[in-house]
Amino acid sequence: MQLPPPRGPLSAWLNDRLTGSDDGDRTIEVGPSGRPFSDDDLQLALWVAYELQYRGFDHVDPDRQWDPGIIAFRTQLERPWIAWLQANCRIRPTDEPVAAQLRAVIDADDGPRLAPYLRRRATTEQFREFVLHRSVYQLKEADPHSFGIPRLEGAAKAALVEIEADEYGGGRPERMHSELFRTTMRWLGLDDSYGYYVPAVPAVTLAVSNVMSLFAVHRRWTGALVGHLAALEMTSTLPNRQYAAGAARLGASEEQARYFTEHVEADAVHEQIAAHDLCGGYVQQHPDALGDVLFGARCSLAVDNLFAEQLLTEWNASARHPRRAATAAG
Repeated sequence: MQLPPPRGPLSAWLNDRLTGSDDGDRTIEVGPSGRPFSDDDLQLALWVAYELQYRGFDHVDPDRQWDPGIIAFRTQLERPWIAWLQANCRIRPTDEPVAAQLRAVIDADDGPRLAPYLRRRATTEQFREFVLHRSVYQLKEADPHSFGIPRLEGAAKAALVEIEADEYGGGRPERMHSELFRTTMRWLGLDDSYGYYVPAVPAVTLAVSNVMSLFAVHRRWTGALVGHLAALEMTSTLPNRQYAAGAARLGASEEQARYFTEHVEADAVHEQIAAHDLCGGYVQQHPDALGDVLFGARCSLAVDNLFAEQLLTEWNASARHPRRAATAAG
């Protein structure tokens, strides 16, 4: 994957550091950001910094993963992002069982209804746009949460491994969820290369991936990481059933929609494992981490809601002003 073009001074500084254009003496300060989820420069710089922990970039020295200057810069980038997440997603735990508290967090969420729109109203172009955005994470699906495996033990570790094994196809490469997603992308005429659409997506799409990576690369956020995964699994079945129906309405074959139908069945099982065995087991071992588990779940919902809101706002605006939308697209 090539380094994506910078979107401002932060991502430009990082690109220069990664390619050797910067001699190492030039410093940069990250200022405050009241809306870090919509800050293109900050989210892109974060995404690039985190990607060094995954697959890296063509023509970038792999040792840059541990460049002290880049790690210090990433820490600066994370501060406004963490501050916003803490201010908007912290939840006070109760004495209820962990699974019941997770369910309460999910039931209290009233975010935008993206899945029903895709089922009933989305055009092929809108469905294509949705899949394009989702590819930023889906092509490395499960990778961020797998960072948690070596940090867990006992029942929690076994539960996470069970979930992740299914995500990776149970030993069958063609059944890996990332590979199933590639089939959906090809149906829609999209390029299924890893990271291909990063330069094209807005900050909030990168934020969906970045919140997972934040929890993944920091051992301090292990509780948030398992809570984030639990929220994904516990809110997956119904939306994916609707995505599958929308894809079928637009002409997708069974194979082309399999990514969505696979999640309808798999995540119904994963929901119980994630809530009870993974999060419940983890909190039993680390009682002080309950707040972080709930925080991670709420972060998952909040950032996904921001993503859905942006797409629906754009699509509804296009429906109200088709000529203006066509001119902008041209």
